[in-house]
Amino acid sequence: MSWFAQTLRQYPEIAVFLSLGIGYWVGGKSFKGFSLGAVTATLLAAIAIGQFGITISANVKSVFFLMFLFAVGYGVGPQFVRGIAKDGLPQALFAVIQCVLCLAIPVAAAKIAGYDIGSAAGLFAGSQTISASMGLATDAINRLGLAPDEAKKLLDAMPTAYAVTYIFGTIGSALILATLGPMLLRIDLVAACKEYEAQLSGGQERGGEGQAWHQFELRAYRIAPDGPAVGMTVAAAEASVPAGTRLFIQRIRRGAEIYDATLDFKLQAGDVAAVGGRREQLVALLSPRGGEMDDPELLAVPAEGVDIYVTSKAVDGKTLEELGHLPGARGIFLRRIKRGPTETQIPVLPKTILHRGDTITIVGRTQDTAAAAKDIGVLDRPTSVADIAFVSLAITAGALIGSLVLRVGAIPLTLSTSGGALIAGIVFGWLRAIHPTFGRIPEPTVWFMNSVGLNVFIAVVGITAGPGFVTGLQQLGVSLFLWGIVCTTVPLIMGMFIAKYVFHFHPAILLGVCAGARTTTAALGMLTDAAKSQVPGLGYTVTYAVGNTLLTIWGMVVVMLLS
Repeated sequence: MSWFAQTLRQYPEIAVFLSLGIGYWVGGKSFKGFSLGAVTATLLAAIAIGQFGITISANVKSVFFLMFLFAVGYGVGPQFVRGIAKDGLPQALFAVIQCVLCLAIPVAAAKIAGYDIGSAAGLFAGSQTISASMGLATDAINRLGLAPDEAKKLLDAMPTAYAVTYIFGTIGSALILATLGPMLLRIDLVAACKEYEAQLSGGQERGGEGQAWHQFELRAYRIAPDGPAVGMTVAAAEASVPAGTRLFIQRIRRGAEIYDATLDFKLQAGDVAAVGGRREQLVALLSPRGGEMDDPELLAVPAEGVDIYVTSKAVDGKTLEELGHLPGARGIFLRRIKRGPTETQIPVLPKTILHRGDTITIVGRTQDTAAAAKDIGVLDRPTSVADIAFVSLAITAGALIGSLVLRVGAIPLTLSTSGGALIAGIVFGWLRAIHPTFGRIPEPTVWFMNSVGLNVFIAVVGITAGPGFVTGLQQLGVSLFLWGIVCTTVPLIMGMFIAKYVFHFHPAILLGVCAGARTTTAALGMLTDAAKSQVPGLGYTVTYAVGNTLLTIWGMVVVMLLS
């Protein structure tokens, strides 16, 4: 053990990777649905390893934290800007109010309990489960001009308070929103979501990847001599189906020849048409008429499912029903909509609205999907190459702006390099959503920057604070845990009533709005399970973008208010 401790002190980088390894392994385990998560597990592992008295350069955590904050801003940028500027304004405004409550209650609790600035920042970060705020709080404490020993004492107190309050912050917020919330607000989540889906004129999505049942199919039908389509053009035949039905003729066999189905192509008796559409519509409308054929050559249509990053102003704000009537939508079927940095899955319903920054999955003939992509946005094909030049220069620009200090009297005002990196991520993430010709960061890379960037920061914090953790826990443990319960519970309950009685959000999305403003993904998961629907996610994305940004910045604000 002595050799091991000495090795870690001599090579502190080993201690960082050991903390990450234990943290991700333990954090990935769950017991009856509860998991510590990688951040908390890494912090606890690092605190334990830090008992060996390991010294790590503060520059290590600064580099990784800037990378993390830029990735956060890059992910929320499109939703943040849209939420502030457009139809998401009520949700964005609510998120601001919720975040102010999440700041005010911990600050008041810290003053009442007499906690120092470091403990207060940790209380806020843990009770609101916003680990990133500790980075900005660290910067703010370092700028207070305190003696090194005093500053270190405050910085060491922060992860102690965070670790003590985080567990209830995670579990408690999920239980409050998913279990207590519907009881307090008298909401029947299942019924509310069914009603909301009825308003959107649709139901839950079924089938898909990994299932034998497929939502969209291509089948071949022979046109009978007395069939109603005889003599019709393809356009007229497709328009003759009942309202709400979308069936498209893709190819036609006439004798030994196979033709692509143009809109002016006239159908004749004996033709075999390859018709694409929803499985249930094909079965209900065409199967009773008989004449289904097995024609492998006719049905060998080049088709694909592709992801498209929505950037078009013409598409932004339109319902799927409106978009379905556009000429470019012919032969195209929408499979999935993902929105926001958490890739929240949005129900595919006629009244669902598309926004710039969404990623949609469409299926259809290759030529149709390629044409649709030009009208909708940019094909988001898988790639492993990130635009590192863009990432590095964007972080540089943001950090340089954040390093500027504006003095108002004796008070220095600054974003800090961390705040500058976050703002740069928001700005460049939004620009990427509008002009996706630059700044490509593949999803796995964003995850790495987000998760590993934060956890390296957390590991360094824990290793550095390790020696003082036990003492701090003994001094503040029980009372700190109880104050954490107060700081987690009170803002959420107040926010739920404000969402219902002031903003009048629909009951189906109300609790999703609250979960997003508090950036508690665990609560959203419990809500969708309880509701048996993805509808609560419709209220999550805009509020998450605003909440994630403000709660992170609040780490610096807590220090400013209490100093």
